[in-house]
Amino acid sequence: MSIKGYIFDIKKYSINDGPGIRTTVFFKGCPLKCWWCHNPESQRKLPEEFEECTFRWHLSHDYENKKRVGSEVTSEEVMIEIEKDVPFYEESDGGATFSGGEPILQINFLNDLLIRCKEKNIHTAIDTTGYTDFKNLELIYNSTDLFLYDLKLMNDDLHIKYTGVSNKIIHANLKRLSDSGNKVVLRIPVVPTITDTEENLDEMIKFIMSLKNIREINLLPYHKSAESKYNKMKKENKLPDLEPPNSEEMNSIKSKFESTGFNVKIGGY
Repeated sequence: MSIKGYIFDIKKYSINDGPGIRTTVFFKGCPLKCWWCHNPESQRKLPEEFEECTFRWHLSHDYENKKRVGSEVTSEEVMIEIEKDVPFYEESDGGATFSGGEPILQINFLNDLLIRCKEKNIHTAIDTTGYTDFKNLELIYNSTDLFLYDLKLMNDDLHIKYTGVSNKIIHANLKRLSDSGNKVVLRIPVVPTITDTEENLDEMIKFIMSLKNIREINLLPYHKSAESKYNKMKKENKLPDLEPPNSEEMNSIKSKFESTGFNVKIGGY
């Protein structure tokens, strides 16, 4: 039986969301409200309509509904799109990545897609905030080849301020997940004056060094590409004047993490 869920985009030929060439499926809905969110259209689970909002993927039979962001789809429909790119996966050791939003928020839909991918020998990755009950991570663990796990702020009060939720369950889940095996790549957003402070970076390194299995660290520089989305969607942009970090700043942070023995990249895969 095919399970239904809500997505807002399918990105083909993605090279930053896991190894190789990938198809990234973006789920609607997220429990976090990060100030620097570059996909504000992901935050609400249900489809939304906006005037002059013409971005994002639509099902072929519903392509004319240009004002709507988000579609209700079946896992079978999503798999049709994923399987179109199998030749690229085979040539590049790529696969399918499930992102968002927070894909685990739609755990049954996600689990069905992961199982279907495994049946087709398609490599799977999940881009997650880690903000979920650990039983959900256990459910999908064997069908997931790679977890792209977000780590943002170590101070809980600051985490609540800038994301809307506590980081306690996120950090606890990361520890348990890393104890389970070598499937975790950490993704750290580098947001000037917020996540790139010496205190936050030092605490982060200390925490990461206490974990058993971290495959790699990706430093993701803040960017301003979502400005037009906030304008079109009439949503508040809480960081309108913040400038992205320059290459010197990014390389300095990269060296800081590398000095402790981690394999570090600026950007995704």
